Amino acid sequence: MPRASLNLNFSERIVINASQLAWVGALAPRVWHKQFERELPGRGRSTSLVRCQTNAFFEKHTHPMGEEVLVLDGVYADEHGEYPAGTYLRYPPGSAHKPYSETGCILFVKVDHFQEGDDQRVVIREDELNWTRHECGCSMATLHSYGEEHTALVKWSQGQCPPVHSRQGGEEILILEGDLADEHGTYPSRTWIRYPHLSEHNFVSEEGALVFIKNCHLPSGG
Repeated sequence: MPRASLNLNFSERIVINASQLAWVGALAPRVWHKQFERELPGRGRSTSLVRCQTNAFFEKHTHPMGEEVLVLDGVYADEHGEYPAGTYLRYPPGSAHKPYSETGCILFVKVDHFQEGDDQRVVIREDELNWTRHECGCSMATLHSYGEEHTALVKWSQGQCPPVHSRQGGEEILILEGDLADEHGTYPSRTWIRYPHLSEHNFVSEEGALVFIKNCHLPSGG
């Protein structure tokens, strides 16, 4: 049986290479996951990769504090439509949905972490992303902002090295393509890193990288 909680000390820097984790059966038919953080098995705050096999489905359900989904591979669907790879979705707190996948898919999923009052449903497909160039040289497409919290996709060019920075409320990344390095090491695609409140770090990419980044959203304590 899994432990009651996983990686919920937010004062710790956490690095997980998903390729080194085994897929574990989840709470739905033909669905598997790799968990990065978890409050309680099957409920509460969690961050995971989720793999749906062909014709996988979930019963209709709600999440008290919302659900955030980035489609990494394949096609994900619910009652409202189909969402190919590159689509970003947010289901507001208390909203109900019945997801499924006819062809199979891999998802990055964050459950029950929305701030109070953050009740916007969001669907952004890859061809709807608005990329802007920033002073540091990277390109960014904002996915969602609420209060101080900001979620985006970021592209680093080969050899690019933005300045050292820290974030009030920490920072969380998932490397989607390429490689990314910081002061502690170099990380391949599908590595998840969580930096604590006000920790300092900088990034460089030898090959170039596409990264999902969320910042200013973590508790300041352990």
